[in-house]
Amino acid sequence: MLQQRTLKTLTRAVGVGLHSGQRVELTLRPAAADTGIVFRRTDLPEPVDIPINAEAVVDTRMASTIGAGGAKVHTVEHLMSACAGLGIDNLYIDITAEEVPILDGSSASFVFLLQSAGIELQKAPKRFIRVLRPVEVREGEGSQLKWARLEPYHGFRLRFEIDFAHPAVDSTGQSVEFDLGEGNYARDIARARTFGFTRDVEMLRASGRALGGGLDNAIVMDDYKVLNADGLRYDAEFARHKILDAMGDLYLVGRPLLAAYSAHRSGHAMNNQLLRALLAQQDAWELVSFDSERLAPRGFAQPLRAW
Repeated sequence: MLQQRTLKTLTRAVGVGLHSGQRVELTLRPAAADTGIVFRRTDLPEPVDIPINAEAVVDTRMASTIGAGGAKVHTVEHLMSACAGLGIDNLYIDITAEEVPILDGSSASFVFLLQSAGIELQKAPKRFIRVLRPVEVREGEGSQLKWARLEPYHGFRLRFEIDFAHPAVDSTGQSVEFDLGEGNYARDIARARTFGFTRDVEMLRASGRALGGGLDNAIVMDDYKVLNADGLRYDAEFARHKILDAMGDLYLVGRPLLAAYSAHRSGHAMNNQLLRALLAQQDAWELVSFDSERLAPRGFAQPLRAW
């Protein structure tokens, strides 16, 4: 049987929110089989649980925000991406503010935290959403066209194409494909950082966003070049970060997907629209588990090894 996974012990992190600039403490705790991933706002007079699912996404401006019972948690996608990359099914995430800490702007710190706590197999079958036929969402036309698509695939593969007319992006690569069964999430995707442009910072901060952003937790570019002294971590780091985001956004469906995802200029909003479109078409997917690890797609059978 391909088993569900949680943590062996709890682990903690402290940081600041990318948009809020607030200090926040995060505690990741083991959870029983079939719990799913649950965020818990422990700073409120009465703690509020927000179980992740596609319908829990309440805002997708600049990040993925989930909410329930009047409480919200912003910028969940990097932590959710790490959970997807490591195959974590059940987890409690206690948080003392309304935004997940940005840490270094990638999911690498979350991967380190999860692996440091240890991954434990549970006596319950891991359940997947298997896509049975193509589902697509589109927006705009011509140069403004955006789209995202899920297609049947015995595994989990993502292909993302960005479209930024910028010298630093043009010189690296604007499309990336990653297959969980052939690549290594921690090595190939997790270290890719979020990115932004200096020309947008003033506007974002005027609207109360990016208050915690800087060169230590993002790739920052002016009109010509990357301003970070250490440069880029990957070729095509920009497109790799969009894969990282997409993995986190898609894991908000509440279960791992068996599908091939492809997208052009998609973002948090369109990724969530795609999940909702999939779930709304009951003939487009089914729930499956695997009695034997040999029958499971590559990339899911063994917990990801440490760095």
